[in-house]
Amino acid sequence: MTFLRSLSHRAFALLWTGQTVSRLGDSLYRVALAWWMLEETGSATAMGAVMIFSFTPMLIFLLIGGVLVDRLPRLRVMLVCDVASGAIIGTVALLAFADRLEVWHVYAASLLFGLVEAFFFPAYTAAVPALTPAEALPSANSLTSLSHQITGIVGPAVAAAIVAAGGTPLAFLLDGLSFFLSAAFLLPLLRQDAAPAPAGDGRTALADLRDGLSLVLASPWLWITIALFAFTNVALSGPRAVALPFLIQENLGAGVEALGLISSSAAAGSMVGTVWLGRYARLRRRGLVGYLCTAVTGLSFFVFGLAVPLSVIIGAAFVGGLSISMFGLIWTNTLQELVPGEKLGRVSSIDALGSFVLLPVGYAVAGWATDLVGAPLVFAVGGAVTTLLALAGLLHPAIRHLD
Repeated sequence: MTFLRSLSHRAFALLWTGQTVSRLGDSLYRVALAWWMLEETGSATAMGAVMIFSFTPMLIFLLIGGVLVDRLPRLRVMLVCDVASGAIIGTVALLAFADRLEVWHVYAASLLFGLVEAFFFPAYTAAVPALTPAEALPSANSLTSLSHQITGIVGPAVAAAIVAAGGTPLAFLLDGLSFFLSAAFLLPLLRQDAAPAPAGDGRTALADLRDGLSLVLASPWLWITIALFAFTNVALSGPRAVALPFLIQENLGAGVEALGLISSSAAAGSMVGTVWLGRYARLRRRGLVGYLCTAVTGLSFFVFGLAVPLSVIIGAAFVGGLSISMFGLIWTNTLQELVPGEKLGRVSSIDALGSFVLLPVGYAVAGWATDLVGAPLVFAVGGAVTTLLALAGLLHPAIRHLD
């Protein structure tokens, strides 16, 4: 199967396996935490605050992280991040087992976790092309996405079963352990981990950052997409992360099992899109296909806001997962192919910062709006805005002609 060809390279296979284990733990944690917050506070605003605490430090330190991973050994950065994340989530688990976990503990853990992510994200993005030949990159990125989707299918179902049985602390603990297992898979790779920028080259970190910004501003396909997705991510992530548990409980009259089913359905759709795109060694008409996929994602979210049964929402989640995963894969491959490898860390951090910079505001607004007008309207508005933004992006020739 051609989409598996990158696993023939041992370094990527080890990296991918470790991260798949970690992502499985994360999927357990997300579902368990969402339900814990719902039962503990009953407030969408409080749920939004968790996401704000996660993303704000990541946004603040992303540019620093991007510059550093272009200067430091990237796999070592990831190793430190995995160990730190395991310690953070492990502490949450211990507090939960002792029945001493409070909301402010979750906020503090989210703050620290976001800080770690600011360094891990650009390190991983830049490490993949360094460990994988160019012809295997679509396969490597597809498998990276596939691990998200497989764990997204398995994780929510397992997490729902654990939470339903009263075992939220166990889900937290398993996530913490997964980070340490991920770190163990990185250890054999450290001997081939070299800093991408030679020491003593005389360049300052600020000069490196200016180079990255200049490259972004000189590439319309880059800065237009970053600017549009600053708003698209707000319209998508706010409802999904904050409003969904309230839609399930208050509007559908369902429990945590429904949250697991919806999350698993979205992950299954993403897996289909991932496997399909991973068959190609070269992706074509990337701007047109990627933006149309984003428009379809918006329409699927709009369905969440309609008075439809759970089965229809599960189907819409599948379509949304398929379409947004296709955009994500197209975008990652485009960055890795068109951005020079020695600048990929800082450019990917600029991309992430620009795309996610408004998310804290979006989470706050989604929480406030869910409490004020209800989850269905939040999804309907978010879906409509996403579709309109994607179609607006296609008006620019730099997007339509991106191949």
